Amino acid sequence: MELKSKIPEGPLAEKWTRHKFGLKLVNPSNKRKYDIIVVGTGLAGASAAASLAELGYNVTALCFQDSPRRAHSIAAQGGINAAKNYQNDGDSVFRLFYDTIKGGDYRSREGNVHRLAEVSVNIIDQCVAQGVPFAREYGGLLANRSFGGAQVSRTFYARGQTGQQLLLGAYSALSRQVANGKVKLLTRTEMLDLVVEDGKTRGIVTRNLITGKIESHSAHAVLLCTGGYGNVFYLSTNAMGSNVTAAWRAHKHGALMANPCFTQIHPTCIPVKGDYQSKLTLMSESLRNDGRVWVPKTKELANQIRKGERKPTDLKEDERDYYLERRYPSFGNLVPRDVASRNAKAVCDEGRGVSKTGLAVYLDFADAINRDGRKTIEAKYGNLFEMYEKIVDNNPYETPMMIYPAVHYTMGGLWVDYNLMTTVPGLYALGEANFSDHGANRLGASALMQGLADGYFVIPYTVGDYLATIGPADKLPVTAPAFREAEQRVTTVIEKMLAIKGTKPVDDFHRELGLIMWDYCGMSRTAEGLTKARGLIKDLKAEFWSNVRITGESEELNQSLEAASRVADFIELGALMIEDALNRDESCGGHFREEYQTPDGEALRDDADFAYVAAWEYQGDNQPEKLNKETLEFENVKLTQRSYK
Repeated sequence: MELKSKIPEGPLAEKWTRHKFGLKLVNPSNKRKYDIIVVGTGLAGASAAASLAELGYNVTALCFQDSPRRAHSIAAQGGINAAKNYQNDGDSVFRLFYDTIKGGDYRSREGNVHRLAEVSVNIIDQCVAQGVPFAREYGGLLANRSFGGAQVSRTFYARGQTGQQLLLGAYSALSRQVANGKVKLLTRTEMLDLVVEDGKTRGIVTRNLITGKIESHSAHAVLLCTGGYGNVFYLSTNAMGSNVTAAWRAHKHGALMANPCFTQIHPTCIPVKGDYQSKLTLMSESLRNDGRVWVPKTKELANQIRKGERKPTDLKEDERDYYLERRYPSFGNLVPRDVASRNAKAVCDEGRGVSKTGLAVYLDFADAINRDGRKTIEAKYGNLFEMYEKIVDNNPYETPMMIYPAVHYTMGGLWVDYNLMTTVPGLYALGEANFSDHGANRLGASALMQGLADGYFVIPYTVGDYLATIGPADKLPVTAPAFREAEQRVTTVIEKMLAIKGTKPVDDFHRELGLIMWDYCGMSRTAEGLTKARGLIKDLKAEFWSNVRITGESEELNQSLEAASRVADFIELGALMIEDALNRDESCGGHFREEYQTPDGEALRDDADFAYVAAWEYQGDNQPEKLNKETLEFENVKLTQRSYK
């Protein structure tokens, strides 16, 4: 398949402006003749649905939660990037573009990333106008703080609740359109299939999670705003309901899955306590502005702490190793997430971890409290400290936090062109559901930026280009055979699952899959381990379809069935992630193949052979997927070995 990215010609800084002028338009009176479905109501979905309805389109928005306010976007804590240069510290659109390209280890498109940096400055104005309570300096100006991978302060924040406040802003815009009758909001509704006929997206098939009813919805275009697939690892910072089902079902209808092995490990999460856990809790990267990361200098000291013979506050400065500051003096504790995560793993592998499991490092605020005072730290991070204390039963004002890396964000996702359209005409993917902007590693505070950029400032322009081409009459009724066939496919799979009547609960399969993925396709990977994982997942899939136990019936509230449907897709996705990681014989960003590293343990890219997007094409059940390549061209940045020293 030929991948046409549709990156516009011309100078980098003019591409988006020129492209907007070249897009086809739908006049205002015709917009009301088009129907658009938005799947997911997080930041990308809510902003897209509100913006498109404001333009005049008829929008149906659906989510599996009982309210859009429960979307996982609400969990983002630390902030949102924008190249405003309010601090007058040398920031610019080009610097944000460069930091993002470099942070992603040169595995993202220049055109998409520069557009993201451009529109970032508009996002803040939009959100302030909606009433988002960003932190402000004493004089009333918006405050900024730093995040990993940058030497400037460009991150806007609302204490540790930035995602929540931004989502409430988007939700208010969405609610206004619901009240105006331009958005039909369907809650507790899950997309289970995509309807494609004559090579175009025609709509979707859903299941009502309360009644179990299977329903069809027709539209001229479908927007998938369904987030990432980090829960393939079972333990992650994602909400329990976050899943890959909508994207995976679209993948089976021709939407390519790009760079699925690119997974972000977040370095500052509360460590795993035991096998009983079902999720992990993120501690914001913003804490690394003031917290210093360290471990004891020797195994003996670490062992004393693990046994409870000494407290961390007992260790003197010369007994501590501030390893990020030592190894990366230019960036210190604010190195990118992949670098911080690998270094935390390395010191713990050396036996210097500080929790009972040996899998934790310290994040210490003693110096910041002594320097700025406790009240200043409370104003910045108070709610985060409270959350940590409630979970761990330790006061971080008095003793260092314990943190360890965990699965957080997925840079891979459905392949999209510059217009955010997948390889299925009329099907778009926005936010974390697509692959487009972050390469092999996402810089902190860029997820919120991308979700709102796609929803507020990109898709309102680009979707019209497609709609103007097909015309309002080109819509399939839900009574058409294509919808009936799709409904039958969904029903058949549900009946097949319920008929298994095995002995093993769904969560057991999910937990086993997560362990396989974490052990062999997590923070570090090897060809040997990935090959072993391939066989393990194949066996797990066979066992799932012969021995999974699902209680209840289909036409009722059935969370066991919901989970089984999602885990089945996770198992298939996990197999593709393994293949993608095996194919990429290099290390880049979050994809760290142990065979490919520099003498001092940094990721070693192979730009001659792997400077491309790996876009996988579904070939049928139990068949190997076909690899398609989109070559990445760099005209404005020089490909160099990434260094934060």
